[in-house]
Amino acid sequence: KKKKDRESPDTDFEKFQILKTSPSRSQLPKRTIRASSFSHFFFFSWDSPFLPSRPTPGHGTQTSLLSYHLFLLSFQVLSLLQSGVFFSVTTKKKTACFLVSQFRMESLPDAIVQSIFSYMNNAKDVAICNSVSKSWKDSLCYIRSLYFPRSTFDNYNGVDHPDTIVWRMVAAVVHLEELVVYCPFTSKGLASWLLRAGSSLRQLELRMDNIAEYQQGCSEALTSKVDCLGYARNLESLKLWGVLMMNAPKWDVFPKLQNLEVVGARLEDSALSSALQACPNLKTLVLLGCEGSRNVSIDLPHLQQCKLDFYGVGNCSITLNSPKVEVLEIQGCSWIRVRETKCLKNLTISNSAGRVYMVDFGKLMALESLTMRGIQWCWDAVRKMLECASEVKQLFMKVEFTGDFDSLDPFPEVDLVDFFNSHPKLQKFDIHGAMFASLCHKNSLRNLNSRFVIPSLEEVVVTVRSPLKAEQKINTLESLLKYGKNMKTMAIRILQMKSSHSCADDFFDDICRFQRLNRKIVRIE
Repeated sequence: KKKKDRESPDTDFEKFQILKTSPSRSQLPKRTIRASSFSHFFFFSWDSPFLPSRPTPGHGTQTSLLSYHLFLLSFQVLSLLQSGVFFSVTTKKKTACFLVSQFRMESLPDAIVQSIFSYMNNAKDVAICNSVSKSWKDSLCYIRSLYFPRSTFDNYNGVDHPDTIVWRMVAAVVHLEELVVYCPFTSKGLASWLLRAGSSLRQLELRMDNIAEYQQGCSEALTSKVDCLGYARNLESLKLWGVLMMNAPKWDVFPKLQNLEVVGARLEDSALSSALQACPNLKTLVLLGCEGSRNVSIDLPHLQQCKLDFYGVGNCSITLNSPKVEVLEIQGCSWIRVRETKCLKNLTISNSAGRVYMVDFGKLMALESLTMRGIQWCWDAVRKMLECASEVKQLFMKVEFTGDFDSLDPFPEVDLVDFFNSHPKLQKFDIHGAMFASLCHKNSLRNLNSRFVIPSLEEVVVTVRSPLKAEQKINTLESLLKYGKNMKTMAIRILQMKSSHSCADDFFDDICRFQRLNRKIVRIE
């Protein structure tokens, strides 16, 4: 800019650049701040004498950086340097970054500093900022979350025990809402933290390491750490890693707890039942990689999302009584009984280690998505699931064999017309191996006629495992295209097909010919 333009700025952008001239603190304009927050950005309403009292003639709203009377400044702290602070000012049209050389963080109003620090959670960052200045130290008490990574004390050689350091940081916070600890700790340390901040904690995530401690011969690993959780009665979310729960925990009730996640646990049935009874208002329950359970009973009236993954030989049984459940995923169970399923929308049942012998569901009227996985399912269980899920919109089936106990049997013949007439709302069908073969028998196509229509089917994914009965399989694929009036895409997966058979090449040629004739819909994966 020319000198005369610098002396008499006539644009909002140039007026804002006055802040770059490094004024002293006493020369800074009086301003009124109203702060709110969204994610990691901070928005302020700034009333300053630098702003015109009315829109300057000739200024268009599209070219003006600062709007009239009220504008939004998005301050994103990019770096805290000794010479100053980076500010990013964002509007609808452009983003301008300023390095205010002498407008340091100490010059900001206390409310802004406290708001910035309230979004800091890493324990190492908090410790560094604590030693910068007294004003920073006084503002750190307003942080809401503390996170201690696994490696927090890896190279620590100090005198104080790590539990004591964590306690000091927890005690320095006025209203701690979230505490995440992945580094090793003791039961005494955990008890001291929760006694200090338990009343304000809303979210707690701990890497317990009880199983590793128990294997090393630590006797307190059985109950003490788990029992300490009872001090945080106002929790809304609890996540635990590496839990050993052989005995019932000494908990009263968590009246506000809505989310419980346990990953990598060894549980006894009675201990798990007692723990769930202390959480009567749960809405989300996640148990991943849990072993030791045999007969699991869950009775939670407010539960909406449930994900259960039991590790072992796959012979666990489960009974679920949650009338409001909408999403249910079960892995590793052979006997499944679910009552009151009027709200169930998404259901996944899989057993990669054992067999699925029995499923007992009511009428799944609200079900939209059904996934069935496993090496072996009893055909009675498959048939019941398909009958209950008559209103399903998405169906994924990857079951290799049927048969009872040790016998591995192929799927029986399934009539294609009856199947799609029983599932009129089916939109996406992902079918794998054995089930596709059961639809490709000669008898399964005997009821095809001109009146037959698949009304809602839009997407089909077929995984072909064997080149046998190639003609019948091609006929089935052609029938899906012919009678699926709304078909948009069909994917044929052949990478897992057995290629050692003599007819594999001919079958592959047939699939390629079928794809070329229907190139707009069919693709080969």
